[in-house]
Amino acid sequence: MPVLIRHAEPADIDAIKAIYDQPSVYANTLQLPYQPVANWQRLYNAGAGFYNLVAELEGKVVGQLGLQVCQNPRRRHVAELGMGVAEDYQGQGIGSALLRSALELSDQWLNIRRLELTVYSSNEVAIALYERFGFEVEAELSDFAFQYGNYVSALCMARINSAAV
Repeated sequence: MPVLIRHAEPADIDAIKAIYDQPSVYANTLQLPYQPVANWQRLYNAGAGFYNLVAELEGKVVGQLGLQVCQNPRRRHVAELGMGVAEDYQGQGIGSALLRSALELSDQWLNIRRLELTVYSSNEVAIALYERFGFEVEAELSDFAFQYGNYVSALCMARINSAAV
């Protein structure tokens, strides 16, 4: 069954929270465990330029991607993204489907020239996914975040859409 990518709705909040409540998901993002539903409700009031996509498979939300277009007039050609996929659905093309949809939105509709993300250096699966979609490592940030009682490094990655005007 194909993955349906759509904009998140308020009814999806509990499913999105459930994704980010999973250890392998929050460990690889800047999310903390035990977050209240109210934190996820803020996704719907994130302000101008925020696009909240979900991946739905057989009627169940199994992934989420946030795309934030910079609102500074000198950086409106830039957007940043972050994403998570439910543990039971990782490695099944959900992340690829979300990323493909975000790139189409960025390239074909928002005229985004530069798409940025930050990923932990140890998250080899995610790094490989981003590289398959044209992202390149631009920098490494030492001791970027605290994870499982240790400081971890992260990579700054970006994709330039040279076709953007």
